[in-house]
This record gives sequence, C-alpha cells and structure tokens, in this order.
Amino acid sequence: MKFILFTLTLASAQELPTTALILDLDAAKGVTRQEENKVIAWKNQVATSPAKEFVLQDKGRKEPGSGRPSLRQNIVALNNHPSLVFRQQELVCVDEDTFDSLTTGKGHTWLALIAVHEQRLGLKDVNSFFGNLRNGGKYEGVWGCLNDDNTLWWGTRNGQTFGRFDPNNPKAVGPKLESNKFYLIAGRMAAGKGTVKLELFVNDSKPVDTADFPVNPKANPSRMAVGQERDAIEHPGHESFDGEIARFLIWDRPLVDAELQNAMSALQKKYLTP
Repeated sequence: MKFILFTLTLASAQELPTTALILDLDAAKGVTRQEENKVIAWKNQVATSPAKEFVLQDKGRKEPGSGRPSLRQNIVALNNHPSLVFRQQELVCVDEDTFDSLTTGKGHTWLALIAVHEQRLGLKDVNSFFGNLRNGGKYEGVWGCLNDDNTLWWGTRNGQTFGRFDPNNPKAVGPKLESNKFYLIAGRMAAGKGTVKLELFVNDSKPVDTADFPVNPKANPSRMAVGQERDAIEHPGHESFDGEIARFLIWDRPLVDAELQNAMSALQKKYLTP
C-alpha cells in the first residue's frame, strides 16, 4: 500500500493544476500559420475559457502583417519542442474581460517558458512579453517585461496614479537573463482587497523578489497580449520584446506553494531536462 501511495503522489507532482486555469498557450498546439511559418493565430488550449485565441493585430502598423511572430520548431534546448519567435511583434486576444480580474482582487499566477534575444530600441527598459494594460487613462493591468539589458521584471498597475513606478505601480525585479537560453519564470499575486504580495520566480519555486500592491477593485484592465504589454495600436511593437515563448499559462487565482512547485517541476521535466 505504501508503494502505491508513493506512486500516486509522484504522478500528481508531474501534472499541471487545472482549477481556475484560464490560459494555456502551447507552441506545439493550436498555431495557425501563413507563408514562411508566420503565425496569425495561437489558440488557447483551455476549452472552457472565453479567451479563445490570440491573433494578428495589423491596426497601427505601416506594413500589413509585420506584427506576425514566427514558429521555430524542433529546438534541441527544449527537448525538440517548438517556440514562437517575437521580434517587436505581438498576438492579441480580442476578448475584453477575461483577464480583468487578475489584478482586482482574485489574485493570479502566470508561468512562462521564454528565451530572450538582444532587445532593440523602443521605450527605454520596457520590452514586454505579455500584458493587459489599458490603453489610455492610467494604464491599469499586469505586465511582464525586460529592461534593455534583459534584466527581468514584472508588475501591476491599479489605475490610481500615472507614474511608471510608484506605490500604485510596483514591480518585482529578477536577474539579467542570458540571451538564447530558455528560462521558466513565474509571477504570483495574492488574493485580497487591501495590499497584497507580488512574487517573481525564476527556474525555482522560491521567489527572487517580492513587491507590495494596493488592490483597486474598480480598476478596468483591457485586452491581453503576448509579445507586448497591451493592445498598443497607437505604436505597435514599440514596447514589445525580442525573444521566444514556448509555453504561457495563467490561473486566475494564486497557486499554493505545492501547486506552483509541482507545475514548475512538470514543465522543467518536459522541456528543460535532458
């Protein structure tokens, strides 16, 4: 009996939590391409989520189709799994409301398997690989970013003040990431109505940094994007990152420590363990 219980525990530790999972973008599934492996749509693998897919956004671009990332396949460093390569490009989910609650009290957890490239000129130290900041106003929402030298950070904005970084717009800062190397990174925001904790993780379930965030239940973030911090139609690509995304997941709740550790272990075993 002890042997059976141990086997079941080991198996469960290799699975991703499904409760409150609202987004699973997997470069091996649901990718629609045009010529030369250019991606025009990336389907969410969570069938019950209202956010069905992330699509090409041409509005605001001088060259139609220039916002399309590319599919890169059979990557040795990912155990022959694929990734999407972004070069100041993005895919946007046109659903307006699914991701609003991430920063307004429910809390959330995100996990991303990414590699960074050298960042090109745009808004200084804002090279985003995902986000749902609102266009206009005080830009409430969540965003995951890199400085120009590829130092990792992520933050949240509650719509109370406009400042890039202040008590209403904090960020947690990670290490400088090595170019062309895949990392498993995660962010977790606690649930609550007052001031809650933000945590940033890199290749491990122990946080590399934390920050405090005053929740505003009345904040109204906007569309989620990958490769960009929002649906930035007035200057697309200006705040986008150069790099690759192989997997991206969001739960609209904070995973408990054991769940987060299991999820990171499962992804590391699948993608990063030889």
